[in-house]
Amino acid sequence: MTCTVHLLLSLSSLHHGRLLLVLSRPALLVRWFSFGPHMSRSLQESYRLLQLPDDGLSSPARVKEAYLRLAKLYHPDSGAVTADAALFARVEEAYRAVLAHQSRVQQLDGGKEADDEEKSRGTALQHRQYLSYEGVGSGTPSQRERQYRQVRVDRASEQVLNYRQREHERAAAAEGALVERDMRQRSRKIKITQAVERLVEDLIQESMARGDFRNLSGAGKPLIKFQHNPYADPMTHNLNRILIDNGYQPPWVVTQRDIREAAARIRTRLLEGRARLGDPMSPAERSQWEQLCASVEEELLKLNKMVDNYNLIVPMLSMQMVHFSLSREVERAVKGARQRRLDQQREREEERARRKEERKRANAQTRSSRPGLVSWVQRLIG
Repeated sequence: MTCTVHLLLSLSSLHHGRLLLVLSRPALLVRWFSFGPHMSRSLQESYRLLQLPDDGLSSPARVKEAYLRLAKLYHPDSGAVTADAALFARVEEAYRAVLAHQSRVQQLDGGKEADDEEKSRGTALQHRQYLSYEGVGSGTPSQRERQYRQVRVDRASEQVLNYRQREHERAAAAEGALVERDMRQRSRKIKITQAVERLVEDLIQESMARGDFRNLSGAGKPLIKFQHNPYADPMTHNLNRILIDNGYQPPWVVTQRDIREAAARIRTRLLEGRARLGDPMSPAERSQWEQLCASVEEELLKLNKMVDNYNLIVPMLSMQMVHFSLSREVERAVKGARQRRLDQQREREEERARRKEERKRANAQTRSSRPGLVSWVQRLIG
C-alpha cells in the first residue's frame, strides 16, 4: 500500500485548532506496533527465553549464538546434566518465532530504504547521476555499477579481438611475402631444370640423327624386362630397380635385418656363456650365469622396442614379429650347450677310434714287412 493515511482530529473546545498527523508509509505503522511496548506477549516471552533484550534490535548472529548456547544445555542428546527435552522444544519454538519476527522487520526496513533511495534519486539533480561510471547505465547505483562492469568487459573483449585480428593480418602478410619468395625461387629452379631437359633432349635427338644408337643390342626388339610379372606397372618396376641398384632398402627391411643380427648376437653370447660353465653348475658358476642373464635381459628390452617399431612399419601383417622372451632364450641356450657337449664328446670318441684304427694299420704293415726283410738279409749273407 502506498496511500497516505490522514488522521484529522478537530477539537473545537481545545484552542479551536487542528492536529494533522501524516504517516507517509504503512511500514512505519507496522513497525510502531511491532516494537517496544506494543510487541506481543508471546514474542516477548520468546526473547526472554533466549535471554535476549525484547527491543527487537538483536542481530541474527547474536540470536543464533544464544540458541546454540541453550541447545548445548537442554538438548536431549547433549549428555549434559541440564538436558531437558520439553525445555529444548520451547527454546526451539522461541528461536523460530524470533527469526520470523526479525525477517519481517528486515523486509520492512528494506522496503523503506528502497523507497528512500527512489525519493532521494528523484529529488537529486539530474546531472549528478552522470558524474560517475562514465555516464553508462541507468537505475540505482548498484545496477549502474553492474552495467558499467559489463560494458568494460565487452570493451576489453573487443580490444582483444581487434588485437588478434591485427596479428593475424600481420602474420598473413609476412607469410605472403615468404610464399612469394618461395614461388620465385621455385620458378627459377623450374626454368633451369627445363633448360637442362631441353638441352639433353636436343643432344639425344642429334645422336639419334647421327645413328649413334643403331649399334645397341636388342635394337628394334620388344623389352623383356617384365616377363616375370606382366601385370606390374613399368614405372613402379623401374623405380624399384633403380633403388635396388643404388643400394636402397626400405626401413622395415633394415629394421628386420638389425633385429635378426641382434638376436643372433644375444643367442651366441648365451650359448657360449652356458657352454663355459659346468653341468651341474657350482655356486660361483651360478652367480656368473645370473649376471649374464641380467645383462641379456636389458638387451632384450631394447630388442623388443625395435620389434615394436618394426611391427608398425612392416607392410604385411604376416611378417610381424613377436617379442623375445628371456626364459625361452635361456632354455634354448641350455639345450644348445648340452647338445654342444654331446657333439664334442662324440667327436672325441670318433677321434679316439680313428687314432686307434690308424695304430692298428701301422702295426699290421710293420708285421707284414718283417718277413721280407729277413729273407733279403739271408739272401745277402748267403
